[in-house]
Amino acid sequence: MQLTIKNLTKTYPNGVAALKNVSLTINKGMFGLLGPNGAGKSTLMRTVATLQEADSGDIQLGDINVLEDKVALRRVLGYLPQEFGVYPRISAQKLLDHMAVLKGIIDKHERNTLVDAMLERVNLKDHRKKSVSSYSGGMRQRFGIAQALLGEPKLIIVDEPTAGLDPGERNRFYNLLSEIGENVIVILSTHIVDDVKELCSDMAIIHEGEVLFSGSPQLAVDSLDGLIYERTIEKAEMEEYQQKYTVISSKLVTGKTRIHVHSEEPIPAFSPVEADLEDVFFTKIMGVSAAQL
Repeated sequence: MQLTIKNLTKTYPNGVAALKNVSLTINKGMFGLLGPNGAGKSTLMRTVATLQEADSGDIQLGDINVLEDKVALRRVLGYLPQEFGVYPRISAQKLLDHMAVLKGIIDKHERNTLVDAMLERVNLKDHRKKSVSSYSGGMRQRFGIAQALLGEPKLIIVDEPTAGLDPGERNRFYNLLSEIGENVIVILSTHIVDDVKELCSDMAIIHEGEVLFSGSPQLAVDSLDGLIYERTIEKAEMEEYQQKYTVISSKLVTGKTRIHVHSEEPIPAFSPVEADLEDVFFTKIMGVSAAQL
């Protein structure tokens, strides 16, 4: 099954163009949708999930016309939004059972078996009697994945899933998403480069409602081979370097500023470095001309 998005546009009443002729082809496996906050990621995900209308364009999942047959899409969709509310004082087991009913799983024995299996899969079986509202951030995200997996979905959308998780929880979440992505389409919407680098074999970068790149993360990194240079400078020198060079990123390391510069030619006093996905991200967001991707 393949998800095809063609010329999708959305402008809000306040005049903000959230999506500008977005076109993507997404196959089975983990697909990373990478962009800064406000890039249009959530608008795109909510539109694919049939939670809001597009102004124009087409979305096709297999033989389902998503914009015209929302009910058919919802039958095969698992969705974990950036934030989701839960009923207070209701246990994870009871809440997941309730969600299974909403997914159309009516037989009680089938539901009980499914709920137990899902809680086991996301490592929450020992906490099934606790209310979801009492869960930590990581536990709540794992519960969110459990509810998204109900009903054997063909398309799973997770929106900013690792924000606020500690490193241990993030790794557990990575492992779970990787396992899920072996059999279905999983779209991971995030502004965290490491999420895409760790999980996704295919990706797109979106900024100000436009797709700036679509393809393999490795292909994107290879396109910057020999074009990224690094130097550590004093913080007070930053403005001078920004005026002289194409500084694509900077970070504070042991009290000094380490900058990455994009250049077609070697730069005296700079060291060439191996490009990574973060360099691709900042290069694309800044609109720097690079090798053809």
